[in-house]
Amino acid sequence: MAVRIPGIDLQEYYAQLGPIQPVIEDDRVTEVMVNGVDHVYVEMGGKVVLTGIKFQDEDQLLNVIQFIVRSVGRRIDERTPLADARLADGSRVNAVIRPLAIDGPLLTIRKFAKDPFQVEDLIRFGSCTEGGFGFMKAAVLARANIIVSGGTGTGKTTFLNVLSGFIPAEDRIVTIEDAAELQLHQEHVCRMETRPKDINGEGEVTIQRLVINALRMRPERIVVGECRGGEALDMLQAMNTGHDGSMTTVHANSPRDALARLETLVLMAGIELPVKAIRQQVVGAINIFVQLARLRDGSRRVVSMTEVTGMEGETITMQEIFVFESQGAGPDGKIIGQFKPTGIRPKILDRMFTMGLPLPAEIQALFPDPRMMAQR
Repeated sequence: MAVRIPGIDLQEYYAQLGPIQPVIEDDRVTEVMVNGVDHVYVEMGGKVVLTGIKFQDEDQLLNVIQFIVRSVGRRIDERTPLADARLADGSRVNAVIRPLAIDGPLLTIRKFAKDPFQVEDLIRFGSCTEGGFGFMKAAVLARANIIVSGGTGTGKTTFLNVLSGFIPAEDRIVTIEDAAELQLHQEHVCRMETRPKDINGEGEVTIQRLVINALRMRPERIVVGECRGGEALDMLQAMNTGHDGSMTTVHANSPRDALARLETLVLMAGIELPVKAIRQQVVGAINIFVQLARLRDGSRRVVSMTEVTGMEGETITMQEIFVFESQGAGPDGKIIGQFKPTGIRPKILDRMFTMGLPLPAEIQALFPDPRMMAQR
């Protein structure tokens, strides 16, 4: 279900968006990028193209930005010249105005499908395979703590949303985001969103504060839209103290880079911890890294699923369970490759057997149940 602002008619709302209304309503468009009044770009089919859309003047563009930002109770002005917000349909918005935006206001809108993508959609797009999703389903059911890693625009939030769909309906889920984007279908979901400072520079509520508060809400799963600050330490501590099955995303280009990124984020909490202590926290907390990438042809793919296995000295050890092997590009420029298992048996599956859970049908052939083999 899309995030909607109560009491707002979508058609009337979209009409307030001026020249960009048609591309906001066009389901083929996944992103809208406004660079001043004369340059409006959109992403369609993984490609960014310049449209012929123009605003009458800077005031018209500013009015559209103010409308979007104010509709979710936020502000943007010379004192606070940038803002994160969302449209009434849940699309993510970032706006920057003068004096930070030198050549005129900048507006970036990351659109989401009216119907959230499901596993079948991502398999059809070639983003992942049935076996890969079977493993992720097993990991979620086994209450693995999962980090979705990738660069900007690789589809981390979309993938996190799909993973969240594997959480059992009876679990109490607390979601924490800068701007509410996740679209979970379970009923027992508590959604929280950060709040920026008010006009007096007060009243800010950060992700870190919401993570700390979430621990008092009897959560069975905590889903954080993105870790990018000191909240990483609180998230790791939560994962280490009984809140298994939690998930978040980080910006990183590989699982090893994601580990380094987590270390940096933990240090941002302002607590002096030795590197080895941080890595022990990570090893005790994180089970799986899912790495996403945007390939040269514009496609978004899962390129690896990696399991954290322990520590050797001060080095965290990991093993790849699935990996994407590129085989070059076809005549149409599309990247050809296979996402396949490496042949290594994931340790996390042992937790499923301990919990008495059956393996998902999609991976029974890949990772036979030792209980069944013992009965033969």
